[in-house]
Amino acid sequence: MTKEMSKRQQRREKVRRSEQRSRLFTIGLISIGAILIAFVFIYPNFKPVGAIAAPETITRPETQANTVGDPNAPIMIQEFSDFQCPYCRIFNEKTEAQLVEAYVATGKVFFIYNSFGEFVGPESRASAEAAYCAGDQNKFWEMHDIIFANQTGENIGDYTDRRLRAFAEQIGLNMDEFNSCFNSGKHSEEVDQDFTDGRNYQIQATPSFIMTYTVNGETKTVKIEGAQPFSEFQSKIEAALAEIGQ
Repeated sequence: MTKEMSKRQQRREKVRRSEQRSRLFTIGLISIGAILIAFVFIYPNFKPVGAIAAPETITRPETQANTVGDPNAPIMIQEFSDFQCPYCRIFNEKTEAQLVEAYVATGKVFFIYNSFGEFVGPESRASAEAAYCAGDQNKFWEMHDIIFANQTGENIGDYTDRRLRAFAEQIGLNMDEFNSCFNSGKHSEEVDQDFTDGRNYQIQATPSFIMTYTVNGETKTVKIEGAQPFSEFQSKIEAALAEIGQ
């Protein structure tokens, strides 16, 4: 009887130890998983910001927030863009300066930059909100240019919150004001509205441009899609000016 009980106790002890090892193994796996998940979310806030590329300087007249030029110009061009879109960067680097020099600086075109929501992804929204926050300090275009200058891909960490703050510091923003704006999501609804406005114009890709002007009381609209060369904008603008009689 005693020997039988001893065997049962040994079996129970063996089972208990096996269950304990199993629990410890499970707890270990859960802990490792939790650490990995935490690492994914926390690491971007601690990894080095990295080198920040300096943008080419574009001289823009009469800047106000996300606009350039005379609001009373006969032609208005709205750009719908995404800071993560490589073709939007091409327009910024290859065409925008020529457009500003030839038509905005001469009072013929009033130019507006609009984001396009989260068209490419979450970093699209973050970068757009950061640019609009910079606009509150009348440095939208400086932020616009440094964001594009540091574009290397889509949703790969180019525009983490830390990097966007580093851009803001680089262009000389008041960081207390910028952080207050950015952290509060002050311009989140404006970014949403940009997307709604773009869809209302039936925009499906970035960059896209909506040119509007008035002839004999009638408002006319022309859509220009893609990172077109300056010559394409020139032909459309000149045709509109001829209709207007300028």
